[in-house]
Amino acid sequence: MRNVNNTLRKNRRILSKLNVNKKTKVSEKKLKREGFNFEYYTNIYETKKGSKYFFCYDQGYLPIDGGFYTLVEKQDYV
Repeated sequence: MRNVNNTLRKNRRILSKLNVNKKTKVSEKKLKREGFNFEYYTNIYETKKGSKYFFCYDQGYLPIDGGFYTLVEKQDYV
């Protein structure tokens, strides 16, 4: 259990570090280079259009085309 929580916190720190403008586009390579683990997240938010945002606490990411991700910070309406 401790290892899972440590991985989630690490993922959140990485997302927070890379997402300084509250909405940023980064490559999958950059996330992996930082040590991000895509298998661990706290929840999924699905939009009306069917897009799935994966969240690590208040920091999230949306897979987009070309091996890139949009990083977002959770808002009240998300």
